Amino acid sequence: MSGKDAGTRPFSHVSSTNYHQPTRVHTLVIALSVAVATAFAFLAATSFTSTSSSAYLQTHAQAIHSQTPNFSKETVLSRCAAMKVKPGPPQHFLSREESDRFEPGTNATLIRNAIIFTGRNNGTEVIHGDILLDKGIVKGLGKISGRVIDNITNLTIINANGAWVTPGLVDLHTHLGVLSTPITAGAIDLNSAKGPILPWLRSIDGLNTHDDSYELAIAGGVTSAQVLPGSNNAIGGQAFIVKLRKPKDHSASSMIVEPPYSLKLPGDDDFTDYTPFRWRHMKQACGENLKPYGNRMDTMWALRAAYNEAMKIKVSQDEYCAKAEAGFWDSIITPFPDDLKWEMLVDVLRGKVKISNHCYEAVDLDAMVRLTNEFQFKIASFHHASEAWMVPDLLKRMWGGMPSIAIFATNHHYKRESFRGSEYAARILADNGIPVIMKSDHPVLNSRHLIYEAQQAHYFGLSPNLALASVTSTPALAAGLSHRIGVVQEGSDGDVVLWDSHPLRLGATPVKVWIDGILQVPVPSRSGKENYVEVGKGKEGNEWKESPETPNWDKERNETIRWDGLPPLEGRKTRSTVVFTNVKEVWKRTRDGDIELAFSAQMSEASSIKMGSVVVEEGKITCMGLQCADIHENDGQMLDLHGGSISPGLMSYGSPLGLEEIASEPSTGDGETYDAFRSYVPKILDDVGAVVRAVDALMFGTRNALTAHRSGVTFATSSLAKPIFLVGPDAHVISGLSTTFRTGSAHAMQSGAIVQETVALHIVMGKSNPGFRAVSVSTQIAGLRRLLYGWESSDRETGAWFRKAAEGVVPLVIDVDSADIMASLLILKADVEDKIGSRMRMVFAGGAEAHLLAEEIGNADVGVILTTARPFPFVWDQRRILPGPPLSNDTTLITLLEHGVIVGLGVRSAWEARNARFDIQWAALESSARISQQQAYALVTRDLERLLGVRGIDDETADLVAYSGGSVFELSSKVAGVISPRRGSVELF
Repeated sequence: MSGKDAGTRPFSHVSSTNYHQPTRVHTLVIALSVAVATAFAFLAATSFTSTSSSAYLQTHAQAIHSQTPNFSKETVLSRCAAMKVKPGPPQHFLSREESDRFEPGTNATLIRNAIIFTGRNNGTEVIHGDILLDKGIVKGLGKISGRVIDNITNLTIINANGAWVTPGLVDLHTHLGVLSTPITAGAIDLNSAKGPILPWLRSIDGLNTHDDSYELAIAGGVTSAQVLPGSNNAIGGQAFIVKLRKPKDHSASSMIVEPPYSLKLPGDDDFTDYTPFRWRHMKQACGENLKPYGNRMDTMWALRAAYNEAMKIKVSQDEYCAKAEAGFWDSIITPFPDDLKWEMLVDVLRGKVKISNHCYEAVDLDAMVRLTNEFQFKIASFHHASEAWMVPDLLKRMWGGMPSIAIFATNHHYKRESFRGSEYAARILADNGIPVIMKSDHPVLNSRHLIYEAQQAHYFGLSPNLALASVTSTPALAAGLSHRIGVVQEGSDGDVVLWDSHPLRLGATPVKVWIDGILQVPVPSRSGKENYVEVGKGKEGNEWKESPETPNWDKERNETIRWDGLPPLEGRKTRSTVVFTNVKEVWKRTRDGDIELAFSAQMSEASSIKMGSVVVEEGKITCMGLQCADIHENDGQMLDLHGGSISPGLMSYGSPLGLEEIASEPSTGDGETYDAFRSYVPKILDDVGAVVRAVDALMFGTRNALTAHRSGVTFATSSLAKPIFLVGPDAHVISGLSTTFRTGSAHAMQSGAIVQETVALHIVMGKSNPGFRAVSVSTQIAGLRRLLYGWESSDRETGAWFRKAAEGVVPLVIDVDSADIMASLLILKADVEDKIGSRMRMVFAGGAEAHLLAEEIGNADVGVILTTARPFPFVWDQRRILPGPPLSNDTTLITLLEHGVIVGLGVRSAWEARNARFDIQWAALESSARISQQQAYALVTRDLERLLGVRGIDDETADLVAYSGGSVFELSSKVAGVISPRRGSVELF
């Protein structure tokens, strides 16, 4: 993961590769993993100190030379010969008749009439035809002879009806199994606290076969994944590529793809033709995450010292073999020189290991390139690599050739190292001829949504072939396994995915998934009852089979390069007249806050679309229709929207947007507040609950806020509430009052910057996170009961605001995921209302298990804000999610709406706010046509505002967003400007 190096917090210094700040995954992992993993690792190894780099390397007590020779000439010569063999598939691998992973009894499958992305030729090869899967491999591709088909018994035939088929997706950076979900303290095997250099550790030794994420990842089309150790060590250990299906023997070892000979698995003798050719894999890291062992200089010395030790062994082995091969047996008086601790690094120096290197900044990339040249080994891929796009020429100077770069699409700014990360990085790297890989860093991002990373990369400029290759053939090539995974070719593994739409279309969902020719999706019913899940409803048109059109980002990309990743994000503001032409539709807010269609293009008699124009004067629309442009042709600036639209700005909720700049940098945020449930509250506050107001901590001009603004998210409601499962001790039961502000404002005193100073009262509830014991749930509810009963004086902040919440004057927003805790809260609500004769405005935020109580929540008139549109069972409180297609017909959102619950959508991390438009589009698509676009729009506008108690956003005050090239729901569009009646201006980008 990425690590949020959180110093002394028990949940903050544990990271694996990218632990950011709250987001189902970004902070989830940041706090969760980062905290959990390292916290436990450090508790388990208190005897190791950070001063041990050189001393550590001296502690391997095994002598390389023994004085008692015990070997055969044949064994020595065989081993010497094996050292010179480069890994790779046997010459006739693709002509094999059966996979080594084939499970007897598996039916053959013929997929007919498909559009097949093979992954070959840099992702450019697309075949129209059939695929035959048999004995665990692809036996036929394209036009398959009838005689071949006739000779197969037990054949299942699937008609793809022109749908897309791709290789199974390959996630090159995950922590599946070593940070298993739901995360519990007993199954955290992410980072070791035993020192900075640990090449002898193996992730397979900690691979939990009961991780709920395997099935979820398969449901997203992921069939293979690299399981990496964490990133708190300079060398974290050996990694392994695994298939995600459950093998018959239920063992972790059987999940490994081409297990290296060094693993010594039972039955290895059966594969002697392959074992010498198998790649090994290893995790390295540099940068912030290694601070427990010193600074960057310490890290590089630890690496250099380790490789120097390995080099000594390699030289000894080479000298030994030179004598043996020359026949100087009399001079050989010792066994073959080796050391179990360092044999992995010796293999690195011999070019037998594919290294995945966690590394963000140019300074660290430069140091690693120097290291490769000093010791002459190659790094296969740099991961996270936020600044790799800035130094392409440096990457090309790596010893052995340039690496692949594995990155996030839009997950940036969560730590200082990632601050210059860019959504345009994939395109810039590709333009420089550097292979691009999109990865999840699961569970930082849910591996199930790996294809979403490719979709976003494509949206921001990466070509369709490279975008699809970035999650199939490119990571497979970087892992040394492109002969069998990540591609569809005769002889490759039978890992394929049949999609309901073009894979690069937002919301694309697997209809069927095969791994080793064995059907994994639809998931076979364990109860014996039919479990039919409808996938793809609403995507029947031919346009769904085509790659989506995307905007031109040349200007923004060049600006990013020019400004070293930090281009100015503010637009050009004007109070003059602006005329938008070629407008397809206009949506506006009504006086009561609803959204209605105000203008739509018309069809002419010649069946062509007649676009309209919109005139804006001093931030207000004064004309819209077919003739407006003609009337105002000479009145002001003309801006062609190319069939775009104008619609109300969206609102973000649930993240610390506007309260921090860099999630893991304390100096860029609000700082610590007092927790009345755990600590003494200073007398200066004179308030038992230490109620604080988020408005007092607002920061304007943060890059996440301005990026959200440029993405159509013009409002945000933020609070100081932090979920317990994400941040452990930094979560406070009483989390104060939220505030609503404009994301594009310069400062708090600017006109219209603060929309509403105080919005809702916030409470955080939940069980302990895996690395920190929280206040008990019973204590949390007891405290809340007392406050709602009015037992605190109303002349103090705590008493006054809880009285308002009890009386329904302000919403009481409770961050909670567990259905059991929600049930207790519903009972408490009824009790309070009966006691004081009020009607509380209670809202559940989070709501992972809300579907289990949908009827009760609806009857109680409680609203729900789902703080992730796509649920994930990160911790125990969230384990009973409703995953949606292809695993279930319903989603939590649909279930709640069908029971009359008002629902809003939010996010956990500030960087996610920009993607609100994608979230609502995805929610609509995942509903199987049960949610209209207008209903989806309300999830982040009208309904979210009503749940939070945000007032006064109407026709006179609501910002409008102009989209060029399409609507808010189309990947072809991008934001061209923001119209602000409140500020009397138009901001153009």
